[in-house]
Amino acid sequence: MRKYVIMGVQGSGKGTQARLLAADLDLVHINVGDIFRWNVQNHTKIGAQVRRAVDSGHLVDDELVERVVRERLTNHDWNYGFVVDGFPRNARQAEFFLESYDIDGVIYLDLTDEEVVRRVLARRLCSRCGLDYNLIASRPKVPDVCDVCGGALVARPDDNPEALAVRLREYHGKTRPVLEIFQRKEYVAVVDASQPVPAVNAEIRERLRLPPAGAAH
Repeated sequence: MRKYVIMGVQGSGKGTQARLLAADLDLVHINVGDIFRWNVQNHTKIGAQVRRAVDSGHLVDDELVERVVRERLTNHDWNYGFVVDGFPRNARQAEFFLESYDIDGVIYLDLTDEEVVRRVLARRLCSRCGLDYNLIASRPKVPDVCDVCGGALVARPDDNPEALAVRLREYHGKTRPVLEIFQRKEYVAVVDASQPVPAVNAEIRERLRLPPAGAAH
């Protein structure tokens, strides 16, 4: 069984790398952002709290994040392990997580703030089917139109310079203590996230002594 935490600022490619590892190693990808998006789309109480935070440009409350992750992990559907993306977010959560789960490694995707801004402000979302685009790496065939359903592509409400500056400040303030705790107790693989996706994935595997992609089975 393998259990990993993947960390990195918004736009660093956490979700992409977590999905690649999960698919190849039969891990469950626990993505806090996906759980919150589902709640927003289904108009739950949690979704209302998330929307208020996002619309004001802030990160979602730490206690709410912790509650959602605890509930998700109690499902115990992770027979071969998991990769958690978007948690823990503060030092207390990191201590709780290390005490509760025997983590095999922490992946930290390192990216400059300048590159984060460039990537995040290029993101677009289909207003009809929800498909993600990025005007740098995955442009639609027709500008501002979804390739799949023809819906209009829009920027997320919180993908603007002002809200992003707030999120970056909050992220750095909370992440440094978390990384320090992990570095004291667990192996942390710091990976250059400015590289192309395959190169980032190869470096993660090398640092964690994992088999090359496709050779896990």
